[in-house]
Amino acid sequence: MTPDRTAQPVRPRLLVLRALGLGDLLAGVPALRALRRAHPEHELVLAAPVELAPVAAATGAVDRLLPASAPGRAVPRTLDWNGPPPDVAVDLHGNGPPSHRLLLGLRPLKLLAFAHPDLPGIDGPPWHPEEHERERWCRLLRAYGIEADPGDLLLPRPRAASPAPCAVVLHPGAGSPARCWPVERYAAVAAALRALGLRVVVTGGPAEGDLVARLAKQAGLPDTDVFGGGLPFDRLSALVADAYAVISGDTGIAHLAVAHGTRSVTLFGPVAPSRWGPPPDPRHRALWYGPEGDPHGRRPDPALLRITVEDVLRAVGELPGAPRP
Repeated sequence: MTPDRTAQPVRPRLLVLRALGLGDLLAGVPALRALRRAHPEHELVLAAPVELAPVAAATGAVDRLLPASAPGRAVPRTLDWNGPPPDVAVDLHGNGPPSHRLLLGLRPLKLLAFAHPDLPGIDGPPWHPEEHERERWCRLLRAYGIEADPGDLLLPRPRAASPAPCAVVLHPGAGSPARCWPVERYAAVAAALRALGLRVVVTGGPAEGDLVARLAKQAGLPDTDVFGGGLPFDRLSALVADAYAVISGDTGIAHLAVAHGTRSVTLFGPVAPSRWGPPPDPRHRALWYGPEGDPHGRRPDPALLRITVEDVLRAVGELPGAPRP
C-alpha cells in the first residue's frame, strides 16, 4: 500500500486545567501566555467553563476551550478529553490532590503541578497559601524551567463599542455574600459621583438582577444606565475598557479593569489584596482594613463593612486625572 503523503502530522497537545471563574482566568493569563511561548508547536487546550470561551480567546494564548466546570470552586468530576493522552498537562486549578488526579487519569506524558504529600510522584514546587494568585502560577512554571512574567496580563482593546463610554461602573455583586458591600453604600457613592457630573452605570451577573435593580432604584439611575442580567463578554469588556473607573468588590470585573488598564477602586474583604489585588499602579486603588475572614460567609464580612462611603469617594478622587468628590 502506498503511504498517504498528504496526511498532516498530529499536533502535540497541551492541556491546562483552570475550571474556575472570570477573575481566576484573568489572574492565570500570565501563566497561559508563558505556556504558549514555551510550547509554540502545541495546541493549547484550556479546560474551563464554556461561558469563558470569549475570554480565553482574548488572551491570545488558547487554541481551544474544553468545557469543564463544577459547583463553587470544586474540581470537575471528569473531562471530555478525546484521542491520545495530552503530551503535557498543567494544573492551574489548585494544589491537589483532586485536580492532580483528574489530570493524571488522562495519562499525560508530562504533568506540571504543585507537590502534594498524597501524590509523592509529582516533583513540583511547594504550595504557599499566602502567595498572590498571579505570582503563584508563574512560580510553578519557573520551577519547571518556563519563564513567566506576572505582569503580562493586559488584554487587547475589544472590537465592540461600549454601551456607556466614560461612565463610572458600579458592580455590587460577587461570588459570595461575604464579598458584597451594602447596596445603600453603593447608592451613596453613585449620588456623590453623579453630583460631580459623572455618568454612573451599574452591572451585574446573570443571577444578580435583583441586586442590580435595588441599587439602580436607590441611586435613581435611568434604565439606560442599568446593565443587569449579565452582559455578553464583548460588551462588558468594551464597557470596562472605555470606563472612567470601575468600583467593585473583589470579583471578576475588578480583574477585567486591571486587564484593560482602566482605573479602579476595589473593596477587599474577607480576603486580602496581597493575594488577589491589582498590581502596584496609581490607576488601581485597593481598600482593605482586615483581618481576613471566611470568603464563603453568608453575610458581608466585617472587614468589608469597615470600608465607608467616604473611603471609596476619597479613593476615586486619588485616581490619576480624577475630580475630587
